[in-house]
Amino acid sequence: MTSPELLMLDSNIPMYAAGEEHPYRTPCRRVLERIVAGELEAVTNVEVHQEILHRYISLGLAAKGREVSQDFGYLVPRVLPVSLEEIELARDLSARYPGLPARDLVHLSVMLNHGIEVVVSADRHFDRCSEIRRLDPSAMV
Repeated sequence: MTSPELLMLDSNIPMYAAGEEHPYRTPCRRVLERIVAGELEAVTNVEVHQEILHRYISLGLAAKGREVSQDFGYLVPRVLPVSLEEIELARDLSARYPGLPARDLVHLSVMLNHGIEVVVSADRHFDRCSEIRRLDPSAMV
């Protein structure tokens, strides 16, 4: 039996899963359930946790941000660092992918530096990146 492919989870997965009713809420919850069940192997990176905190704090929901980040940390405890090496690669990638948001450039850099080829995200920006493949959570149910 082969081991499951290693997946990078984007910040929108735990945020949709923890959020109000939305078309992505159930698919994102199902992705997290499959990780807990051992059907999927996933990692994330520290920037994802920063995004979670930033978003909720900007909405005046700091306690919710802390809760979502903490719960996500329990579900996906393998959290990759972001070093100057990733930032340098993100700078280089910004020329190849103009218009790609800085946070997505950082995620892409982390993935490339760790040999991760698949990101689970509702964010279609990743579809422009030829080095990786995006899985939409609604297509994984």
